[in-house]
Amino acid sequence: MSLVTEEIRAKAELYRGDEICQEKSKFLLTEIGLPNGLLPLHDIEECGYVKETGFVWLKQKKSITHKFEKIGKLVSYATEVTAVVEPNRIKKLTGVKSKELLIWITMSDIYVDDPPTGKITFQTPAGLSRSFPVSAFQVEEPTKNAKDSKSKDVKDPAAVGVRDV
Repeated sequence: MSLVTEEIRAKAELYRGDEICQEKSKFLLTEIGLPNGLLPLHDIEECGYVKETGFVWLKQKKSITHKFEKIGKLVSYATEVTAVVEPNRIKKLTGVKSKELLIWITMSDIYVDDPPTGKITFQTPAGLSRSFPVSAFQVEEPTKNAKDSKSKDVKDPAAVGVRDV
């Protein structure tokens, strides 16, 4: 059952479509002081934000599992991810689980320290937590100029070669 009711939708900034939802989710994460790569969702159908309460949701076509390469962690995102956001913190998170050893652990809170220490902490409903470097969840945003210059002067022939599959 969805936590997003028609009443909540009526109060929210509502967006539909993957491209605009990707942009809005990264912008919101940056605005509240969290790394922009924290929610690497695909095929987002709908996202919404109720500014008065901080309630946000993202709906994607299917659940995904993403590996954060810099820390070697698998994270599962359900078709609906909801949370309440405030500066430097996501709380009451639903739809996100992390794999620890052989089991999937539900995440409920994510926060960065204020003043910044360069660490981001993930907490379970039971109160267990684990911290990682913020940089592991930061994604570099491509700029238009960088894309243009890369396509014009490719110097490394291996960079354009065929990848082994």
